[in-house]
Amino acid sequence: MDNPNLDRWLQKRKARLDGMSAEVLFDQILNGDMQALSAGITLVESKNDGHSKEAQELIQKCLPHAGNAIRVGITGVPGVGKSSFIEAFGKVLTDCGKKVAVLAVDPSSSISGGSILGDKTRMASLVNNENAFIRPSAAGDTLGGVARKTRESIILCEAAGFDLILIETVGVGQSETVVKSMVDFFLLLMLSGAGDELQGIKKGIMEMADALVITKADGDNVRPANRASQEYRNAMHLFPPNENEWIPQVFTCSALEGTNIERVYEVIQSFENQVRINGWFEKNRREQDKKWLRETLNEMLLQAFYNNDELGEAFKDAQEQMAKGEVTSFQAAEKLFELYRKHGNI
Repeated sequence: MDNPNLDRWLQKRKARLDGMSAEVLFDQILNGDMQALSAGITLVESKNDGHSKEAQELIQKCLPHAGNAIRVGITGVPGVGKSSFIEAFGKVLTDCGKKVAVLAVDPSSSISGGSILGDKTRMASLVNNENAFIRPSAAGDTLGGVARKTRESIILCEAAGFDLILIETVGVGQSETVVKSMVDFFLLLMLSGAGDELQGIKKGIMEMADALVITKADGDNVRPANRASQEYRNAMHLFPPNENEWIPQVFTCSALEGTNIERVYEVIQSFENQVRINGWFEKNRREQDKKWLRETLNEMLLQAFYNNDELGEAFKDAQEQMAKGEVTSFQAAEKLFELYRKHGNI
């Protein structure tokens, strides 16, 4: 069914995007204009090829003004209270005079492609704070694409003068590894009594964590949370030492009562101080840049392949041959790669 209001909104949005100038947006972002920052991120996230040049020009202009914020990844199992924690943590930071940007990646529906994008409603208090900026983004079909856009969004937020960039992940899984590769500090939120079924997931994520915080330590849950905190603290000692020489911290907090939220910031400050002194901070960022050079190049090569009409047809033919049992997936891949080479792309 046609929706005239939606159509008008989409037309206005397209016109606004088409009229965006990297020069104008850059000046406004540098002056801390939140609307310009939001528009800039929209430009970066746009899948319209016509916006790509302006987006890259904007990023290039912002790059010399980026890099001064502390980038914090925040993850946890569903129901751990990430949004409640981030809202309470954001208030602590803004009360300290800090500017906070929250880049929250929401899961997209694999069927409709839609996403909830509900962080702005879940963080009603923080969203009205003049020193806070919340930007939800749909994860889409792949984490790689949204991760690249998130990294570019970080650059824009840092150019706008934000002191801390909080990146909330979609949940538990591959997204943690992706987010870890773009942040300075990785915070893992956990529940007490989460169940043995999560142990396999916990170990891999726990090894990445710079701090592990047991949430919802209030009311009748205080004692179980303290017990879980001690168990996790004991478990963390079994992991090999971190390259950055930092000993991960484990403690409890309550976003509801506001207890120990300040401690999270104190731990991040201690971490930053230590890794800047021992040189790991800059080394880690350089290694992250190298990784994202490879990731971006891989993505561009894939796009070059799939955007070629002849190669697209050859890909469909290969799938049909595989379905008939005429070729294996490896043989089909080799044929497609040879065809790609003949096009002069390599």
